[in-house]
Amino acid sequence: MERELLYGWRKEGVSLREIGRRLGRDHTSLSDELRVNKTGKGKNSHEYFSQEYLPGLAHEKALKRALKQRTKAPLKEPLIFLYVRGHLRKPYFWTPEQISGKLSLEYPGKQVSIETIYQYIYSKKAKRYKLWTYLTVQRKKRMKQNGRTVHRESKILGSISIDLRPEVVSLRQRGGDWETDNLGGKTTDKTALSVTVERLTRYTILTKLTNRLAQTKKDALVRRLGIFPDNLRLTLTADNGLENSKHQQISEDLKLTMYFCHAYHSWEKGSVENINKRIRRFIAKGQSIDTVSKRRIKQIEWILNNTPRKCLGYLTPQEKMLELLKSSTL
Repeated sequence: MERELLYGWRKEGVSLREIGRRLGRDHTSLSDELRVNKTGKGKNSHEYFSQEYLPGLAHEKALKRALKQRTKAPLKEPLIFLYVRGHLRKPYFWTPEQISGKLSLEYPGKQVSIETIYQYIYSKKAKRYKLWTYLTVQRKKRMKQNGRTVHRESKILGSISIDLRPEVVSLRQRGGDWETDNLGGKTTDKTALSVTVERLTRYTILTKLTNRLAQTKKDALVRRLGIFPDNLRLTLTADNGLENSKHQQISEDLKLTMYFCHAYHSWEKGSVENINKRIRRFIAKGQSIDTVSKRRIKQIEWILNNTPRKCLGYLTPQEKMLELLKSSTL
């Protein structure tokens, strides 16, 4: 319809600027339309303003060009484009890998690579659709294609690898095996939250650290864990953060063995990671730890230790820990 109007108004001598105002388009776009979709081969530059521009033929020419452009890349082919868009979103929520694999089965001869799908999701053209919100990990910006380089060696000198930790610790068949981590708020925070969990009972100890230094972390662990009997202080598992660099002093003071996870393998201390998620119900991600009072942290610790757990037969961590303490004194 716009091409018909453009053709008619041009015959009446209406300027491109005026036509642009009527159609809500920039006059340079109309100029390009007359030039690109004209019929015939005029010798003079002014001929694209002549009646060589025929709206019906111009529309047909534009459609052919658009179809050709869409089929240049696999994702731009209409069938593949609609398949990818449709299965990324509700109700499917398929991953790019699943879409790529299933497409060739449902439509033999058609294929699209996983990389092509990711490139489209994070392209400027698709940015307004926010397709990244349908991915399993909803990152606004794409990470490096091959991910981070994982170094399995610990950064902590003299550390003992989790590979050497006794199997009984993984089985949760005894008390006295602990995990520890620091929970951060904002990068500008001076403080941090020390989180320490006993693996069998899920008993949790929270301590607000005045800074992120190794000495402060060491003092907090020794003070809070030191109240437990020796048979409930057997192992302590941590990550490779520099706050754990005084592990040898911690081991000596608490008379336990400290083990370290592999780099970027946070699931190897799954108990404390699970507690960190529970803490996020009270201290939102990005909230400054500096603004959280020690009294509030004690309240959170009390709630965590007095909430029934299915894995404990609906006992609370506090009740389970009291059972261990009673049995250790017999």
